[in-house]
Amino acid sequence: MTLVTDAIARAAAILDSGGLVAFPTETVYGLGADATNPDAVRRIFEAKGRPADHPVIVHVADAVDLGAWARTVSDAARKLAQAFWPGPLTLIVERAAAVSDAVTGGQDTVGVRVPSHPVAQALLRTFGRGIAGPSANRFGRISPTTADHVRAELGDRVDLVLDGGQTEVGIESTIIDVSGAHPALLRPGMISAAQLEAVLGEPLAATSRTSPRVSGALAAHYAPTTPLDLLASRDVDAIASTASQRIVVLARRPAPASARVAWIAAPADPVGYAHDLYAQLRALDAAGFDRIVVEAPPADPAWAAVRDRLARAAFGAGAETP
Repeated sequence: MTLVTDAIARAAAILDSGGLVAFPTETVYGLGADATNPDAVRRIFEAKGRPADHPVIVHVADAVDLGAWARTVSDAARKLAQAFWPGPLTLIVERAAAVSDAVTGGQDTVGVRVPSHPVAQALLRTFGRGIAGPSANRFGRISPTTADHVRAELGDRVDLVLDGGQTEVGIESTIIDVSGAHPALLRPGMISAAQLEAVLGEPLAATSRTSPRVSGALAAHYAPTTPLDLLASRDVDAIASTASQRIVVLARRPAPASARVAWIAAPADPVGYAHDLYAQLRALDAAGFDRIVVEAPPADPAWAAVRDRLARAAFGAGAETP
């Protein structure tokens, strides 16, 4: 406990001086900076190679801190915060006057969440201010779910990495826009649309061209450098039985007898699959295969967040790291 306490104190001091600290949340590891210091936030963008107009999420210690970042806190925001915070939900709210463009990407909204990971909570409470914290990886690449992933990806671009073990959820938070009259789901996560609607007591609105830009919503994201194809089960089997390249298959079942390729049987349930997904993709990306073939998840609401991540990974896979 003493070592953790000392590490947290050191991390808070680094943040206070404008430095960068990678820290675990229940979703993925974040690359943190003092959210009230625009110069420190800009260091995040430099370290990640992130476009300046791409907003970051502000992490706070408690739901009561939302008022410091939001111009107003709507009934919908209060309901969702009470139901799901601390936890893997980000609320998009109208930004308070003091929130900098460096955090919002120049928009009139800001994303805020309360993480549940004990290390993140300890850091936030020790630091005493909001921490801007996108995923601790190069922009567009696979999000990190362990401290080793962060070190391998960012090296000395980050001043300190707090090691909190492997993350519990494994994919990023659900993002819901509560800045307008009707809440809208902007990024799926482990908190489902049905759960959100049950708390709100109304159906979610559709997104539109005027919806706020949010983290992880570009067509290409979460991507390995190895080409990745997302295919139906029958197409996976056909490739696996005839392939001549060094191909690896990531599926939700054991390999068929006809398979002539490397085959990884991922968890068959969406929670377990999400937990392992990024670590699996990182390992396969580093293994030197010519191609990664992923069996498409079921068209079921429980798999919406996994389908979203895999579709964006397939779109961006194979491109050079920025």
